[in-house]
Amino acid sequence: MSTTRAVSPGKRVIVLGGSSEIGVAIVRELQSRGPREVMLVGRDPAALAVAAEELRGSGSAPVGTLELDALDTERHEEVLGQAFAELGGADIVILAVGVLGERGGLPSDVASASELLRVNVVGAGSLLMHAARRLRDGGGGALVVLSSVAAERPRRANAVYGASKAGLDALARGLGDDLHDAGVRVLVVRPGFVRTRMTHGLEPAPLSTDPGSVARVVADGLDSGARVVWAPPALRWLMLVVRMLPGPLFRRLKQ
Repeated sequence: MSTTRAVSPGKRVIVLGGSSEIGVAIVRELQSRGPREVMLVGRDPAALAVAAEELRGSGSAPVGTLELDALDTERHEEVLGQAFAELGGADIVILAVGVLGERGGLPSDVASASELLRVNVVGAGSLLMHAARRLRDGGGGALVVLSSVAAERPRRANAVYGASKAGLDALARGLGDDLHDAGVRVLVVRPGFVRTRMTHGLEPAPLSTDPGSVARVVADGLDSGARVVWAPPALRWLMLVVRMLPGPLFRRLKQ
């Protein structure tokens, strides 16, 4: 039996949330399977420059950057159009926009929690819809959406974050069904606890992972034509059990 893996499709890659450790790791994994032209789009020019230099060192050339804040929804269409134009189109768009925010149930800082919802649902959702439209109008492509296992059944330990990811996850899956016949593949990625700058200082949850491992799951998912993947894959079965827990028992979970 052959052990050769299919090469993940698409040479032109746009990363929305371009300084995301997971987003950059996905590009590096794609680079290991074939050459890529990359555009990183994000709000922090300094962080984008660091990520771009890292990818150039890994073999991606050229790597461009564009500045855009997820909350600046009025500029989404313009900047997405520029990203597509500078690459001459796009084959893969990775949506890696998101913030973690305060842990727990009812937040002590409602203003910050509301901003999290605006970033993770409104901002990310706007970018998702603009990217999906661009891919459809360009003849197709793949759209990778970083969701979370928290989207499957939000818990008391991350009520606001889980709700925000549930909203984005639902939008991505609905658009994936709508755009299937137009040649746009939507891959929803549900990682568990990922050891990154964003989670630094937090106690790792069971089956915690790292950006490189998530990236391999994503690239394999693109190769296989999957619609939803979990990272690590064993989380799929754990979350099946979690979804079936009775409410009184589920409320006792503190993590």
